[in-house]
Amino acid sequence: MTKSEDRLMPTGTCWCGCGTEVGLGSFFSQGHDKIAEAALLAARYENSVARLIAQHGFGPHNGIREAAVESGHWEACPGADCNYLGTPASIRNHRKKAQH
Repeated sequence: MTKSEDRLMPTGTCWCGCGTEVGLGSFFSQGHDKIAEAALLAARYENSVARLIAQHGFGPHNGIREAAVESGHWEACPGADCNYLGTPASIRNHRKKAQH
């Protein structure tokens, strides 16, 4: 989150627009985050993840993965010659599977 962005606050109602009441601190009813994600892709990006990425200035020559690492939300795997990037939990799972 950048300094110019306000912190999002849960409202008690699911943010996908279904109107379902949600628990304290939740934005979505269970599984509705994926529904909202799919609806956003359909409504604004022609059901295309590539269009979503390009709309935000990323693509083959300006990687979104590297931007996630630079933002501090993702990390690089410390394994030798490994180019895996992901969340800290994802890195732990990857290292177990890759045995490094």
